[in-house]
Amino acid sequence: MIEINKKDISYKPAGQFEETRFERIHNVIFESSDEASANVAEEIAELIRRKQSKGKACVLGLATGSSPIRVYDELVRMHREEGLSFKNVITFNLDEYLPMDKENRQSYFHFMHEQLFDHVDILPKNINIPDGMISSERTKEYCLAYEQKIKDAGGIDFQLLGIGRTGHIGFNEPGSHYNSGTRVITLDHITRVDAAPAFLGIDNVPRKAITMGIATVRNARRIVLLAWGQNKAGIVKNTIEGEISSHVPATYLQEHGNCTFVLDRAAGSELTRNKTPWLVDESLDWTDDLTAKAVVWLCSKTGKSILHLTDKDYNDNGMSGLLAQEDSYDLNIRMFNRLQHTITGWPGGKPDADDTKRPERAIPAKKRVIIFSPHPDDDVISMGGTFDRLIDQGHEVHVAYQTSGNIAVSDKDALRYAEISKRISPSEAVQTIIDSIKSKKESSVDSLEVRKLKGNIRRGESYAATRYLGLDDSNVHFLDLPFYETGTIKKKSLSDEDIEIMMEIIKTVEPHQMYAAGDLADPHGTHKVCLDAVFEAMERLKSEPFMKDCWLWLYRGAWHEWDVDQIEMAVPMSPDQVLRKRNAIFCHQSQKDGVMFQGEDSREFWMRAEERNKDTAAKYNALGLADYAAMEAFVRYKLD
Repeated sequence: MIEINKKDISYKPAGQFEETRFERIHNVIFESSDEASANVAEEIAELIRRKQSKGKACVLGLATGSSPIRVYDELVRMHREEGLSFKNVITFNLDEYLPMDKENRQSYFHFMHEQLFDHVDILPKNINIPDGMISSERTKEYCLAYEQKIKDAGGIDFQLLGIGRTGHIGFNEPGSHYNSGTRVITLDHITRVDAAPAFLGIDNVPRKAITMGIATVRNARRIVLLAWGQNKAGIVKNTIEGEISSHVPATYLQEHGNCTFVLDRAAGSELTRNKTPWLVDESLDWTDDLTAKAVVWLCSKTGKSILHLTDKDYNDNGMSGLLAQEDSYDLNIRMFNRLQHTITGWPGGKPDADDTKRPERAIPAKKRVIIFSPHPDDDVISMGGTFDRLIDQGHEVHVAYQTSGNIAVSDKDALRYAEISKRISPSEAVQTIIDSIKSKKESSVDSLEVRKLKGNIRRGESYAATRYLGLDDSNVHFLDLPFYETGTIKKKSLSDEDIEIMMEIIKTVEPHQMYAAGDLADPHGTHKVCLDAVFEAMERLKSEPFMKDCWLWLYRGAWHEWDVDQIEMAVPMSPDQVLRKRNAIFCHQSQKDGVMFQGEDSREFWMRAEERNKDTAAKYNALGLADYAAMEAFVRYKLD
């Protein structure tokens, strides 16, 4: 059961408070998407009960995708544990791919039944989802009938929305008209890229969809839009603070009289009141962390290094309150030293050195280290240079691959390996795998044998990379956490079995230092679940004596990097080390040349990693610090 921290998400006119003077849509930010989802589910449940008490139907507009999953989970829980009935509920889904058979695992029909409808007492006749197999000749008639059915039901009482990175709501892509109704639309390339993981590649994503229109959505009496994770932060800011534009269809919601954006902290991080709060409130509590954030921002805005900032720079950019507490000369030196002390060529600590101003401890000189890698390549992509340096400096390094990563191996690569194996040693088992791959239907789940083959492909690539870096095979661990092994994009929830596996490797090694992926662009993705597994294992082990000396460092992957003011350890890399990191990434051949889960960036992972590491070094240099070829960045997690 999710504990609900009661936070008022009811509508308030945006702009009536000083903290929202930049904002044009009411929004509420929660610490986590789970907490936020529970609050939204509670509002929906209260509406359903209120309608029931009056003998009326409750008409819900529903969304698909990862954003509403926790809301549906909580509604199902309330049905099972609190007796919440859905017999008076009528639902209208926003959209469906076209063409898309409802039995296809990627259909929104399948999604809604799997996530909600099959687990509650809603009447089948009250479920309305656009037909993904409607013929082109009948689409206009069908869309008009869908609109009429909504009107006949009395209109939508509560519309649940997500938001795409293009600013689309439903499948109303950029260019959608303010008064558009239900219709067929061609999907934006970015939308198809974002959907590609679920379809195991962009080539399998339909190019068209049927969607409710902007006007249909706006006619709902209450609208709640959900947005989670760092990758939604930019579009959330543009939607809430930007001008109304057809290029960002979600901005049309600025004119709705009862709309709330419900965000987690990451999704709301780019809003002015969070990104640059000194522009909103001059009476801030200037903590060291906030001061560092402001100074780094000011350097970027003025194009100056830290030590060149003047009183005028601070005063002209909303930081006069900061100067009232500290002279700019002293402030500049203090912030310069803070950042300088994050840089170290000794990620495991420098032996026989004064470590009071270093990110890591000098003692013990040789540390036991575990690098947790969600997939079998995140270690080298995200911290390959640091990995290499830890081994070179004599630490006892272990790498623990938390999942098999099997779904990221294409059928083409799996078939190639199987056919090679058959030529070397023909067997009935290998032929069964070959036949299974060749007969696989679109969106069907791999057989267990095929999943094992794909997992072994990734294991072999991992060994190639770790051997290249000089790590002994005995220090390479494949955890194969059970939550991941479903054969589909949708994973199981983290279980005690997963946590026990994590605890066992930690207890076996008794590390002084651990590294884990803190890349939370998708709060429902594998990286988040793997990080939660690390946190929970640490929590359960915190009474163990060795845990008192165990530090956890968080790295980020190919998608995002820590902001400079957040970084607590920056490990420089020489040009030779950049090349070694690249070669280690190259060992993961199945993830090169058209990798299945490319994301919005068409470059290969090694290119993104190098660019990100070089960019971090360039940012440090622009602040007036040393000029390095590249840097890997880490933030320390402190267990309560």
